[in-house]
Amino acid sequence: MIEECLVVEFAVSGDRCPLAEATAATGLTVDAEPPQRRGDGNTLLQFSSPADSGLAAVLDDDSRIRYLHVARTNDRQNFRCLSREPCVVHELIDAGFLVDSMQYVDGEERYTGAVVGRDVLQGVLEAAGETVGVTLQRMYPLGDEDDHAVAHRWDFSPAQEAALQAAYEMGYFEIPKAATASEVAAELDISKSAFLERLRRGQRGVFGQLFD
Repeated sequence: MIEECLVVEFAVSGDRCPLAEATAATGLTVDAEPPQRRGDGNTLLQFSSPADSGLAAVLDDDSRIRYLHVARTNDRQNFRCLSREPCVVHELIDAGFLVDSMQYVDGEERYTGAVVGRDVLQGVLEAAGETVGVTLQRMYPLGDEDDHAVAHRWDFSPAQEAALQAAYEMGYFEIPKAATASEVAAELDISKSAFLERLRRGQRGVFGQLFD
């Protein structure tokens, strides 16, 4: 029986992942899916960034990146590629981290996911700490309805819940708006594009459950 499942958020620095280095070079915020290891030793990466950001050129020049594909949707670019460089997140996954979402911010990596018990959490921290700098930024029990009832009801990630809550409290949804997207993003200490991405994902989750 699982006695305790914890939702955790990590910040990782010092990884040599191509995406981390590319965001450090461009100053971008990139939202990514959990990378998938392949049997041939390559890692499948899927991620998105603001359009016309220069990220594609940086990655195209990286010899570790293969089969880079870019598709544009409105003001975003969606990427798929293979990477020859192992991702440090796999060290966390092997130690028991169940990754939910990932973000690369100006060279730093931010992970949200879950671990089963504090012993597993300690193992995850130790596994990552052997090769990179890792900081536990947030932790709370999965199923904590008092603090996270909205997220559980609508299946938000913690980052999406925080974005929607900040937008609501600052009057972003009022007519006329009491706060701009840039102001809400500044309050969350993220880029405007990252805020809008989280907002769209959260709204899609709500609308999907309402209309599906």
